[in-house]
This record gives sequence, structure tokens and C-alpha cells, in this order.
Amino acid sequence: MLGQKMYIITKPDLIQVTQKQHKVLAYPPVEADFASKVCGVSQAAKAIVNHNVSGAEGETGFSMESHVAMRSALSPGKGFDDMNRKMIQNILLSLGTLQQLPPQSVRTGLMDFVRSRVTSSTTDAVYGPQNPFRDHAVVDAFWHFQQNFTSILIGVLPSITARKGIAGRTLVAKAIEQYYRNKGHESGSILARNRYDVSLKNGLSIEDAARLEVGGVIAIIVNTVPAAFWTLFFIYATPDLLDDIRREVQTVVTLRHSERGPIHSVDIKGLKQHCPLLSSTFQETLRHRATAVSVRKVMEDTILDDQWLLKKDSILQMPSRIIHKDQSLWGSNADDFDARRFVKDQKPLKSGSGSKTRAPAAAFRAFGGGTTLCPGRHFATDEVLVMAAVFVLRYDMAPTTGVWSMPSTNQSGIVNGLLEPDNDIEVEVSVRKGYEEAIFACG
Repeated sequence: MLGQKMYIITKPDLIQVTQKQHKVLAYPPVEADFASKVCGVSQAAKAIVNHNVSGAEGETGFSMESHVAMRSALSPGKGFDDMNRKMIQNILLSLGTLQQLPPQSVRTGLMDFVRSRVTSSTTDAVYGPQNPFRDHAVVDAFWHFQQNFTSILIGVLPSITARKGIAGRTLVAKAIEQYYRNKGHESGSILARNRYDVSLKNGLSIEDAARLEVGGVIAIIVNTVPAAFWTLFFIYATPDLLDDIRREVQTVVTLRHSERGPIHSVDIKGLKQHCPLLSSTFQETLRHRATAVSVRKVMEDTILDDQWLLKKDSILQMPSRIIHKDQSLWGSNADDFDARRFVKDQKPLKSGSGSKTRAPAAAFRAFGGGTTLCPGRHFATDEVLVMAAVFVLRYDMAPTTGVWSMPSTNQSGIVNGLLEPDNDIEVEVSVRKGYEEAIFACG
């Protein structure tokens, strides 16, 4: 394609072999090219980003050190725990705002609601008190940029085809640059500090560091938004599922009374350990809606699995959607949404064959795999689970049309990791009886 050979892998066993050969079938060169194109960095920055991009000189240089810095910031520990706790507190506070709005019910676009809550809660947790995304103009500019990802990435006359997106990117980058100049990162999360330190250590200007950080924003919120949207959609569109999840979540919530009112404390660890249906619903949402494609560059002629010759400088792709819809892996109902698919005692999964063997781990590609397994998966998972758990306990929700209908997704961009609805769903949200004065906290 376009003068470059491309290979596509859709079998989990070959994917596992590919992931073990991460030096010769490498992701960092692809990431560096993506960052340069999408973030619009200078020529000097491109050279810095591409230095030792294959890791041949060890874990030195911007690309290698960025991965180390992100893994460190997003691994369990005080820095990550502080950021995670702040995000969860933000989610709990933001979900309480609907409760305070008259009248008794509120009409809103479900996607708009989720996008605003995820954006504010996540960026506040990452960037701290001087979060540039507290400015609504910056938020709007980022989402204009996101809607033009594909046109910018393809690079065919982007000044014409993606004018609004480039203008949005510029505004966001300028806001982040000012954040850096004001030393806002010093009071931000460990992730914000680590990313800034790696950029400056490797000789990037503050302007280019800010441009690359726009790519960091892509990583922390762009896929979390549709993940939360679809999770709520599937739960509320299936009344029996909603009832079961409410009962399940209630088991990890404790109630105590205070002068402010009844406080419902949610055990965050309990959500993942003792709410298998909620966790399964989230995982199935990712399986059913994921469109992520894991991409690798072939660094040298390579024999894959002793039988496939991959030529140097070609591109290798592992598309999650094809793998997630494979009936030989997921059973005859692979095209269907099955909220209980990932509940451990739900067998068989491969209903067509009668086997009780679960789909192999490599068949679930929502977070990638191998050395490129998404380092922010725990952060994103906690965010969606908390949002869903608190929302189902606190609110009733119904579409204003009276019927839950699956929105089309034909306009989803190729860069998105999950399908996005072409049009928002207008919903009516009301506080559940008994939760009128409820205050939610994390335990």
C-alpha cells in the first residue's frame, strides 16, 4: 500500500510470537512517526524523537525514556495512587452535579455528559491545580483536534482538510506551553512531571514538549470517553443487567450518616474483586466496540514462526476488531454483546464447538499486548468502573425517544481505539428514590 508492504495478523498464536520479537517487530518507530505527524512538532524535535527509536542503544533517548517514565508513573505506588485517588474523587464530585440541577430530571446528551466528566476529572488528576483544561475553550479545541485525527495523520493537504483540527491543536499546545512556563507541572501528577522531565532532558524546546504533550492527552482520555459511554449504554439498555449490577455494586458500598447527609462509601478494590458482572460488562464493552489496531514496523528481514518471511521496512498490523469477532475464538455469538462473557464461571464461551475452553488471553486486544500493553489500563479501568457503579446507584436514565437504539458508528476515525457514535443519544436522567441527599465517597 502506497509503496509499502503490509502484513495483517489475526491469529492469537502468531500475535504472541510477534510480541516476543519486539526489537525486530517494533512499535516505537510507529509511535514516533505518529507523534511527529499528529502533534506537529518541529524538524529538530523529529530528530530527537527518532533518535534510538529502535532501542538499539539501550533505553536511552526520548522514545525509550518516555516509555520508562510512563510505566513508572502508571505502576502501583504512591505517585500513581495519588493521581488515581484524585481522579476518582473528581468523578464522584462531577456525578453529583446532576443531582443539584432542577427540575427533578435533566435532559442531556449521553456522550456530551460522559465526555465532559471524563475530560475534567482525568486532566485535573494528571495536571493538577493549574490544569489548562479548566478553560472550556481549550477543551473544545482539543475535541475539534480529535475529530480531525485521520485527516492530519494521512497528511493530504491538512491545512485545508483539517483546518479546524490544526487550529484546535495549536490552541491546546499553547495552553500546555503556558502551563509549563508557569511551572504548573511541578504541582501536577507524577505522570505530568515525568513526561516534562524526559522532554527537557532530551533537548526538546518547551514549545515542542507542549506539542508532544497534546499526544499525551490523546492517550489519557480519547478512548476512555467511548468506553464509559458504551458501558453505560449497554447497562441501561438491558434492564435485567441494570438490576443485577445495582445489586452487585451495592455489596461493596457502606453507608454512614454525617451532618452533611448520608455518605455512601464505595470500596474501589471491591468493585474489581467482588463485582464480576460489572467487570465483565466493561470487558465485553471493550471487546464488542474496540477498533484498535496494533501496528509494528519490521526492522529487518524476519522469519515469523519459522514459516512467514516479513520484509524489512514493511508494516505489520494486528486488528482487534477482526480478532474480537472471530467465532472460532469467541463462539457462535461473537457478534453479540454478552455482558456475562467474562464472568469466570460462565461456560462455555466457544458455544459453537461445545468446548469449555476460554478464548486465549491474546484474543482480547482492547489494551494491546506484550511490551506495548497499555500502561494506563488500570487508571482507565478504575475510572469507567467507578463512573458506572456510582451512576447506576444514583440515577435512573432513559432515552427521550423511549427506546434504546444502537447508534451508527460509520464516522469513527481510524485512530480511535473504540467505535464512537455518529450521533449523541439524548437521555433523561433522574435521581433514584432514596438517593436524593446521597453523598458518594471512595473507600
